[in-house]
Amino acid sequence: MPLTLLTIPCLRDNYAYLIHNDATGETALIDAPEPAPVLAALAENSWMLSAILITHHHSDHIDAVPALIAATSARIIGATADAHRLPPLDQSIAPGDVLTICGEPAHIIDVSGHTIGHIAFHFPQSNLLFTADSLMAMGCGRLFEGTPAMMWESLQRLSALPDHTIVCSGHEYTAANAKFALTIEPDNSALISRITEITTARANRQPTVPSLLGLERATNPFLRAYLPSVKLGLNMPGAADVQAFAEIRALKDRF
Repeated sequence: MPLTLLTIPCLRDNYAYLIHNDATGETALIDAPEPAPVLAALAENSWMLSAILITHHHSDHIDAVPALIAATSARIIGATADAHRLPPLDQSIAPGDVLTICGEPAHIIDVSGHTIGHIAFHFPQSNLLFTADSLMAMGCGRLFEGTPAMMWESLQRLSALPDHTIVCSGHEYTAANAKFALTIEPDNSALISRITEITTARANRQPTVPSLLGLERATNPFLRAYLPSVKLGLNMPGAADVQAFAEIRALKDRF
């Protein structure tokens, strides 16, 4: 059976995620923005937290770690390359590693760009991909530390996964990202349809994440920079894919 996934709104627009294996009783948290919502979700489901997986060092992804450790004694897992600016780790990992979390293999993917050392966690058996601030619903994270080439390579690694992969990203930025995406591809019918769904979801105070990777490939301009039609719309016909991506990122930064 696939892992149970629980999406937890935190802070103003963050998300944390709990995964649970009914057979083993194990529960893991991906990123820790705020303790109270996570502890409430654990209590409501009578789950015991066994591990906290950290994607990157930004405070809105790690600030709840001390409180959660005090309440649960969960072990902390994060990237070796980021260890100097993460809470103390019980297990250091690197891209290419495969570890067992909640009874399933979790593949560690380098998604540097938003930060250096940012990682994603892929659970292929349950089709779950935890991307935090790399690939996001209708967008990608700002390049605070990495280069456009670095982020483009990271997105290509993620885009190579199957269409039915469930992308669990770190923020509720989808509506704003969708408005920007429409400036890049105003005639994209899949995008127009998705915007209607996003508007309805937010009007009902429902999360717009997770999302399916196939849908991201059809509507997310940061994954579509390789398309000749997108390059033409940018007045960059014949440009390298990474150049088109860099232009889209620069336009979004100013949007």
